[in-house]
Amino acid sequence: MRGRERSNASPLPDTTRSRPKLVVSADGNGVANHAGSRLLADLADATSLTSAFSEALHRLRPRGTGHDPGCVAVDLAVMLADGGEAIADLAVLRDQRDVFGPVASTPTAWRALAGIDTTALNALRAARAQAREIAWLQADETGHPILASHAGGRELPGLVLDIDATLVACHSEKEQAAATYKRGFGYYPLLCFLDNTGEALAGILRPGNAGANTAADHITVLDQALAQIPDAHRHGTEILVRADSAGGTKAFLAHLRALRQRGIQTTFSVGHAVTEQVRKAIRVLPDQVWHPALEQDGTLRVGAEVAELTGLADLTGYPDGTRIIVRRERPHPGAQLSLFDQDEGMRHQVFLTDTPVAGGGSLQDLEVRHRAHARVEDHIRCGKSTGFGRFPSRRFAINQAWLELSLTAIDLLAWARTLLLDGELATAEPKRLRYRLLHAAARITRGARRLRLRIAATWPWRHELTAAFSRLVALPRPAT
Repeated sequence: MRGRERSNASPLPDTTRSRPKLVVSADGNGVANHAGSRLLADLADATSLTSAFSEALHRLRPRGTGHDPGCVAVDLAVMLADGGEAIADLAVLRDQRDVFGPVASTPTAWRALAGIDTTALNALRAARAQAREIAWLQADETGHPILASHAGGRELPGLVLDIDATLVACHSEKEQAAATYKRGFGYYPLLCFLDNTGEALAGILRPGNAGANTAADHITVLDQALAQIPDAHRHGTEILVRADSAGGTKAFLAHLRALRQRGIQTTFSVGHAVTEQVRKAIRVLPDQVWHPALEQDGTLRVGAEVAELTGLADLTGYPDGTRIIVRRERPHPGAQLSLFDQDEGMRHQVFLTDTPVAGGGSLQDLEVRHRAHARVEDHIRCGKSTGFGRFPSRRFAINQAWLELSLTAIDLLAWARTLLLDGELATAEPKRLRYRLLHAAARITRGARRLRLRIAATWPWRHELTAAFSRLVALPRPAT
């Protein structure tokens, strides 16, 4: 009976065929893809990055013919910011001449990268610093000064530099690639990001078996990062340098302190190992010296406390005024605990800082400020999707140049957020910027001797993209 009723019932409407039928062909004209990436190419021109790169690499073009190596480097940086992963991905720009102009072929791009030796690499770094100074001046003149870093619900004074290393796997033989401590194979670059804006200040490519706490590498990266900061900010501005325990070597901290003699007001907040001496000091701390820890929004962090160990642990060899602070917290499920942590029933983390008690904030503020160093992991994650997640060549020198162009791509995205975007896009990660702006399609039309890029009227973020182009045109240009 029920079966007959079901068979006699009228069929349900088919709601799965909601898309119109299409006939697909590859003969479209006047259509541009990734049109929003033109914004980054023009931003490179507006900040004089293109001209600075051309000057830096001019000797790679001895006869003055063919593609300008500096323009090739900028195109590669734009391609990486757009999400490209290989030199061959330049085809996205090259095959849209009406939007991006003449773009080098893949072999030409390879030759440009192969010509970047140590001298040219240093010239590229100087060119990046020159463009950064212009970008910061433009930000200041347009009412978008460099933002303050935040931790614990409050602004941190000055600039905050975060140094950290990351493993990059290599799936083929490459020069100086080596086995890593995680039983992989590849490189172990050391990087420095500006927490205020997300800019990638410096990075050096290292073998996979490079030491994590090599003081010489940390000093090199820090010096390169400081050279990227414009003079007006490098001198007279408080600069906090954060790192994990790999940056807690005495030689590196002594170098940081010595920078004050050059007029650079540096302080540090670096991790420290939980040694046997530290464990003994923790055990003798009375309960009343522990203070509630803070969340990044300034509220109390449940189950976490901080205390100071200065005077209970030997800090011989560290700069004068170095303090040692510990945080203990109930371990979350799955946390890897030492035998000491298991015995105490709490997870302990220790760091060093030379921020003085007077005027430096409370103990809780210093601890939550140090914990904000974890944001560098987000910068590294985004950086791996902007070029240095894979390296294209067997040659180490080419891969180091690739890393420098990847840092340039990260800078272009950071400058776009600061100078050209507002609202949630001003803090968006590269993946969101690509999806909403850079990969937008448009139609190219000609009329009245003008070339027009017409963003689709149905694109959800068309107004944000056109507003960004308008702000770009209005940017003050440096005097020539």
